[in-house]
Amino acid sequence: MPALLKTTQIQEPSSATVNLTLDTLGNASFAGMPYGASSFLRNRIINGDMRIDQRNAGASVTPASGAYTLDRWAVEMSQASKFTVQQNAGSVTPPTGFSNYLGITSTSAYTVGASEYFVIGQAVEGFNSADFAWGSASAQTVTLSFWVRSSLTGTFGGTLLSNLAGRNYVFSYTINAANTWEQKTVTITGDTSGTWLTNNGAGVYVRFCIGAGASVVGSAGSWSATVNRSVTGQTSVVGTNGATFYITGVQLEQGSVATPFERRLYGQELALCQRYYTKSYDIGDKPGTQVFNGEFLMQTFANNNLYYAVRYPVTMRTNPTLTFYPGYGAGASPTAGNFWNYGTSANVASATGRTGSTGYSIEKNTGSASVTMGWQHTADAEL
Repeated sequence: MPALLKTTQIQEPSSATVNLTLDTLGNASFAGMPYGASSFLRNRIINGDMRIDQRNAGASVTPASGAYTLDRWAVEMSQASKFTVQQNAGSVTPPTGFSNYLGITSTSAYTVGASEYFVIGQAVEGFNSADFAWGSASAQTVTLSFWVRSSLTGTFGGTLLSNLAGRNYVFSYTINAANTWEQKTVTITGDTSGTWLTNNGAGVYVRFCIGAGASVVGSAGSWSATVNRSVTGQTSVVGTNGATFYITGVQLEQGSVATPFERRLYGQELALCQRYYTKSYDIGDKPGTQVFNGEFLMQTFANNNLYYAVRYPVTMRTNPTLTFYPGYGAGASPTAGNFWNYGTSANVASATGRTGSTGYSIEKNTGSASVTMGWQHTADAEL
């Protein structure tokens, strides 16, 4: 049985008293009766336990600025090729209750320039943060909690940022022991100023810093219109060759207390990720590899157009950017932007008809021969 965290008495309108119990897994019970699926959808971070990695399938990557690594986690940087990102980099044991983490490894001893920065973070969709009521007198307090481990100790930080960088909150935390998992909690008073999107745009950016220069850091603990990237005194992970920064269990929730990490079913977490990025490949296959699994096949007769409709597993945030790859033909080149023509054993340029947030259609004239076309796809609707 999960350990007891807290029991609270609630006075009902009928004057009856009900005991509400919250255990360490975040499950609630009333008077001893479990209240099913009682997570209440607290966590606004998607893939906070770093389970989903559709793009790279666990492989190490050296990302460009703006690129997504594990699902929903993107990097921004002033200089390229200063670190790698990998699910479970270094193969250390995650914190109790977790199986995965996002690992960053510095690849050089880089001296960060005054206006330079290196961050990784997630954009929370406005629909999912609208109840924060930021930008109004009703602005709600939120709490950010996470598990972190680094080969370096000292002061670390990050920011919460509004869309178009209009409002900025710098937070800080201390890593006390090297190569040790530590849980951190930051409580943030809601911002009563600025404009915060409440639609399918970016409602709030949450970013963790691994290096920042003197002109893009500031004091922690308050909102401002000055866009800083971290706290003054930020430890530079990219400044030490081979330094590591690992993170998991990231949770952003309304309220002033960090509750236990919300553990959603794997299928639920994957579907949440697929609103922003999905692929035809199996979950363990990296896009661009030549595999049978997931391949679409369509045969057409001579002098006919090829028509084929594809539905995404979930409705995406917006009409996504589609990338096609050839199917698994002998000798097929996995070059993006192509189908594989099994009749001529050659790549042919991809073509689409109608596209939308629920799917797309293929409309292509295949010429005078009867052919079979094969392809895979990725669909990107990230913020």
